[in-house]
Amino acid sequence: MTIDLINDMIPPLKVTDDAAKALVWMEELRLHALPVVQDKKFLGFLTEDMIIDHNNVDAKTADFMLKGEECFVFDYQHAYQAVKKATDFDFECVVVLNSESEYLGVVVLSDALSIFSQSASIQSEGGVIVLSMNQADYSLSEISRLIESNEAQIMGSSLNIDKNEPTKFRLTLKINKIDLTHIIATLERFGYKVVAKYQEVKSVSNEKERLDMLMRYLDA
Repeated sequence: MTIDLINDMIPPLKVTDDAAKALVWMEELRLHALPVVQDKKFLGFLTEDMIIDHNNVDAKTADFMLKGEECFVFDYQHAYQAVKKATDFDFECVVVLNSESEYLGVVVLSDALSIFSQSASIQSEGGVIVLSMNQADYSLSEISRLIESNEAQIMGSSLNIDKNEPTKFRLTLKINKIDLTHIIATLERFGYKVVAKYQEVKSVSNEKERLDMLMRYLDA
């Protein structure tokens, strides 16, 4: 989940902070944009280019027309969504909000990619299926049996409470098969709700390829 990837070392800017302070923080953090927050509300990003174009380091962040007001995800969303949102806006990070739309922190794209790259199940060929189900209906052995009936195996799994529906589980499965069509059909035939699927075509060796792979997951 995105909340697990929040980088606590990156503070938000306040509307009363000046551009000079923002530039210092950006240089120290090696970022080109920082979020601006007022009373726990995310207002948008202030970028290095905006400050340079404004040509006044004494200006307050409130004086700028901020960008990327929609560059956020909720804490219960899948980490892949944070990666997709950051790349959609061409930012190095994405803001995380709670269910009350209050600011929690930011996820840095490079941090997310680094974590994904360390996972053996992510690096290996296959696909990802995300299921939502009533907690009473959860049985990994039954789900494994259905997947194995399609000549596939579960390589990794993650179980979380579904933040949209607290009475349900959200189960993320890494499958050692690229074509998920028949597996999904089988799961749905037995009453399982597939809420997302991501497909991977090969192992990856560098950051750009990892990013391309994740984008294929999200666009599937």
